Amino acid sequence: MAPSQTVENYLKAIYHAQVAQSDPKALVPMGHLSSALGVVPGTATTMVKTLAESGLVRYEPYTGVRLTAAGEKLAARVLRRHRLVELFLVQVMGMSWTEVHEEAEQLEHAVSDRVIERMDEMLGRPEVDPHGDPIPGPEGKVVQPAYETLLSCPLGTPVTIRRVLDQDPDFLRFIEESDLKPGQTIRIERRDPAADRVSVRGPEDRVITVGARAAAKVLVQAARAILVALALAGTAAAQTPATASSDRPFEITDNSFLVEEAFNQEANIFQNIFGALFIGDAWAAGVTQEWPLGGQTHQLSYTLQWLDGGTNVGFGDGLVNYRYQAMLEGPGRPAFSPRVSAVLPFGSVPRGLGDGSWGLQINLPFSKQMGDWYWHWNAGLTWLPQADLDDTHEENLTSPFVAGSAIYRVRPMFNLMLESVLLSQELVGDPSTFRETVFTLSPGVRGGWNLGDHQLILGLAIPTTWGDDETETGAFLYASYELPFKR
Repeated sequence: MAPSQTVENYLKAIYHAQVAQSDPKALVPMGHLSSALGVVPGTATTMVKTLAESGLVRYEPYTGVRLTAAGEKLAARVLRRHRLVELFLVQVMGMSWTEVHEEAEQLEHAVSDRVIERMDEMLGRPEVDPHGDPIPGPEGKVVQPAYETLLSCPLGTPVTIRRVLDQDPDFLRFIEESDLKPGQTIRIERRDPAADRVSVRGPEDRVITVGARAAAKVLVQAARAILVALALAGTAAAQTPATASSDRPFEITDNSFLVEEAFNQEANIFQNIFGALFIGDAWAAGVTQEWPLGGQTHQLSYTLQWLDGGTNVGFGDGLVNYRYQAMLEGPGRPAFSPRVSAVLPFGSVPRGLGDGSWGLQINLPFSKQMGDWYWHWNAGLTWLPQADLDDTHEENLTSPFVAGSAIYRVRPMFNLMLESVLLSQELVGDPSTFRETVFTLSPGVRGGWNLGDHQLILGLAIPTTWGDDETETGAFLYASYELPFKR
């Protein structure tokens, strides 16, 4: 027989109280429980005794109450229904995250397990609800990541908001208006203990001031890992697998080699990227600098290439890039950051170092973390309207491409990578153009160090390319250095 609504409410209230306690074995005081449920102490005591007789709680008179293993499992099932219903109301029905808590309070007792499982499937097996609260698994297991608050996290370090504890609609509206929803990356600028307030620099370089009580309800996680002072495989400590939960943010992002990741630079941080490809008798090297425009939403960058075709060495065509952070990653949705680039004809056509045409390149990258895996998808094209064969022969070239990659976190600062690119390349011929299909598969590794507010990433890949007529294997070397440009 299914437990009554009253039983489920009591178990859920006890569970919440247990999680909030610093001592994992402490009993929940009866006064606290009766206050949370809005009943008189005598009513709460009578109900708790009934729950104890059913084996769902352990009750000690005049001391308090605590859930048994059976009680915890049942409470987790109620929380699972509640939090999945909240997410369904937001993502599928379009309701505001500020208004779904009360609706879920009613629906959590009425919806069946079959419907909940269907919701879970439709939502993509999410790990958290719209407020960042962890969603228990079907068997009642709840992962409780260790987060800090705005009062305790480091000053000046990028942190990502993961959870908001208060479900009051007015408080959630304040959080929304202040750009402090889960998923946002911020920095703590200043804490003023005398005034009980915290200054936060958020998206678009906006500075927000929140009171200490509100700051204590906003949970965050460091956007970068703690300083790693040793080499990737140096000491026994570095070889020990991380013990933190696999749902924590990746410590290395925006450092793929061939498949673009959908993340703009954070405010006040610029990135220097160096890459070199050696294949056959030729090699190519490139440098890219990425600069945020105020905040993370808009980003400018440029790319310069240096080519060696075996007989001629020099600059190839360049790129000036604009990327828009259209969507930040969140529960059930990927990050999306479309890019448009102007192709600049720096390379010499007679020396085989360029196409001689201005042009456009468009790329549509998506990125999504799933535990210790990151998945990236790209699609786009390069358009060159005046590509040269000689001084009298110009062609309009369009070369579409699709790409995908999988990145696995072996340790916090060491990843295995597998990238793939399929390019349908249109080339200038005589008397007309021709098309060549090229597929590249590139296994690789990347790793690095956080050096205070700087980050160094090094990587190596072994790409193999299959064209219409031949197969070639080469080596790709990668380096990235991020640092602040304004303090």
